[in-house]
Amino acid sequence: MIPPLKPGAELLRVTGPSIETERLILRPWRASDIAPNSVMLADPGTASYIAADGKPVTTEIAGWRNAAVISGHWSLHGFGMFAVEEKSSGSYIGRVGPWCPPGWPGFEVGWGIAREFRGQGYATEAARASIDWVFDSFEVDEIMHCIESANASSQGVARSLGARKDREIDLFGKPADAWITSRASWRR
Repeated sequence: MIPPLKPGAELLRVTGPSIETERLILRPWRASDIAPNSVMLADPGTASYIAADGKPVTTEIAGWRNAAVISGHWSLHGFGMFAVEEKSSGSYIGRVGPWCPPGWPGFEVGWGIAREFRGQGYATEAARASIDWVFDSFEVDEIMHCIESANASSQGVARSLGARKDREIDLFGKPADAWITSRASWRR
């Protein structure tokens, strides 16, 4: 439990851009995102593609650590994956956005959407907004999407974004494909 603050004491507040799309809000992380992010990562099918070790999150501390890493990317680098909120319900539905921790194979825009919100075009909608934001904010000509070869759903998202499969990569011991979205071919 976090104790109450003394009068006049201040804590660090990570602020960042918020992006609104037709159905979504991409925003900085909140403490209230930890639990639904942990539930998303408890699903074996989801965890196999986006958890660091590919294993489901089964403890509260493991879920907290995952959210701390994702949200901490903002504090350390000034950007990171957005928490994605469904406008109509206010529900956390996943995380989408730029990601480039040390040792990562390139500057990525990645996505992870909770199982119950898949199949509605949310990953594509959020990724499109994230890519627009990256191209508006960074001097980068290409954005990578690291996708395991068995992840047909994410390959479909990449194709809908106009990304091309570029090469095979080793993603920390797991074979994956590097899909590329180039600034030159990007259509808003």
